[in-house]
Amino acid sequence: MNAHPLHQYLADCRTTRAIRAGTPETAYYTALHALLTAARCGRDMKPRVTCVMGFKNRGAGMPDGGLFTPDQFRRGEDTTLKDAEVGNPSRGVVE
Repeated sequence: MNAHPLHQYLADCRTTRAIRAGTPETAYYTALHALLTAARCGRDMKPRVTCVMGFKNRGAGMPDGGLFTPDQFRRGEDTTLKDAEVGNPSRGVVE
């Protein structure tokens, strides 16, 4: 049986912290991305939201991640942005 996504997130954070080799913030991005992916970052929302971590600076600082909707991706490809400059995440950022 798989652990609940929140339990897995906390376990991943605990492991990362115990290793004491990561940076204070970015070392936890992998665990956060896994949590948001497991929760499908709005799976039950319409439209569905996909989180992209490590989102680049759009002029107001560098957010930890961006929340994108399917219309911002190529048809049938969940992970490929339509253009090199797709614009701001339509559902906000993760900070």
